[in-house]
Amino acid sequence: MTYRIGLFSFVFIWAAVIAFSAMASEPRVLSVHGDWTAYVFEENGNKVCYMASQPIKAEGNYSKRGDIFALITHRPAEDSRDVFSYITGYSYKPNSNVTVNVNAKKFTLFTQNDMAWTVDDKTDRDLVQAIRAGNNIIVTGESSRGTKTKDTFSLKGSSAAHDAISRECGLTP
Repeated sequence: MTYRIGLFSFVFIWAAVIAFSAMASEPRVLSVHGDWTAYVFEENGNKVCYMASQPIKAEGNYSKRGDIFALITHRPAEDSRDVFSYITGYSYKPNSNVTVNVNAKKFTLFTQNDMAWTVDDKTDRDLVQAIRAGNNIIVTGESSRGTKTKDTFSLKGSSAAHDAISRECGLTP
């Protein structure tokens, strides 16, 4: 009986892994533009295009922190474009907000676990337009342990990367 349960569990898990791998392909680099890289992958047979960058400067009194990324994503099959998301490399303080400053424009993002997003599509569009026109982004947040962080991203190449993901996903930049 134990053997059958173990074998059934193994087969079930293996089938789930195969099914998941069929749903999403590995990201492929489209191009590199300054400090931003453009990517594409397929999810459930539909293109997902995104651009990503890592900070040129990460500040805070922390002993350990994971990878940090700013991303802008298009999912045209879901009628979703210019979605800004932020991966911070630590868990945020519950119910905290993140502040993003781009060329004296301030945006507030909500948090969950180690990620942050804007509150709506209009804020995404406004933030992406500011990124296309800006020189740098400064992102401030607070970890679940109370550590305040400040990350600075270069926007060199962000407009060209945005053009690349928009073209790849059949959208007008």
